[in-house]
Amino acid sequence: DDSVDAIPEHNEFLFPEYEILIEPEEPEFPADSSVDPDDEQGAVDTSKDLKEQEELRATGSAAFQSLDEETLEAMAKHETEEDKIFQTFKERVAAEPEQIIRYCRGGEGPIWVSGENIPEEKDIPNCLCGARRIFEFQIMPQLLNHLQVDSLGESIDWGTLVVYTCADNCGEGDEYLEEFIWKQDFS
Repeated sequence: DDSVDAIPEHNEFLFPEYEILIEPEEPEFPADSSVDPDDEQGAVDTSKDLKEQEELRATGSAAFQSLDEETLEAMAKHETEEDKIFQTFKERVAAEPEQIIRYCRGGEGPIWVSGENIPEEKDIPNCLCGARRIFEFQIMPQLLNHLQVDSLGESIDWGTLVVYTCADNCGEGDEYLEEFIWKQDFS
């Protein structure tokens, strides 16, 4: 019967059901994920001739002459920190590109896509029982690809969704309990 599988017209956000496979995340990258100096892809091209480098410096400095040195340094530090955070995210995602959920209750914590909008402890409300909430899992942006939400007109979007649950694991029985989710967009 086709009526069982039909999506009701009044509900645009009824997504198909998918199976989620649960596998442990293998640590593919060491804790210090610095660039290997022998890696040719990470190598810097030092063969540019001096004249070309001087021309680039002159062109670049003219564009930023109106900004004071303190502002330029702040911009450079901000970009560098953002780049590091996003690079860490990309490296972890590259190890498991199809991963849609990272579960690690109370463990190492989420992988942030940006240095912006990272919650502090005070931003995460306590559970209704009074206990603090801790990181349990995060929903990765790859889920958006599987749900094919681009075809919905006004698409939903996120960098990562981080779910915090009661540290005391309160609640008994079969009732659903309200938890807390933090949405971080790409900066």
